[in-house]
Amino acid sequence: NRGHTHTHLAMDKVKPVVKAADEEEDLVDPLDTIKEKCRAEGKCSAYGDKLQECNDRVNSRTQTLETCTEELFDFLHCVDHCAAKEIFKHLK
Repeated sequence: NRGHTHTHLAMDKVKPVVKAADEEEDLVDPLDTIKEKCRAEGKCSAYGDKLQECNDRVNSRTQTLETCTEELFDFLHCVDHCAAKEIFKHLK
């Protein structure tokens, strides 16, 4: 395992970092910002809460067949649907 950690650390050093033209700030993908906002608001937030409750329930058990796939898909669908409405406002 030690070699794996070393490889992981070595790969971090070669990972490209995109800088803004002024070299002061990292560029931020507007889709990430939009999705973050969608996750925190309204209906999507409620789906996120249901997903977290499911994850907590599953993680608290040692043997369960329950997965949170349905909750995850509902949450991701909500976030994607919300973000799709907003992203076109940011395109040039």
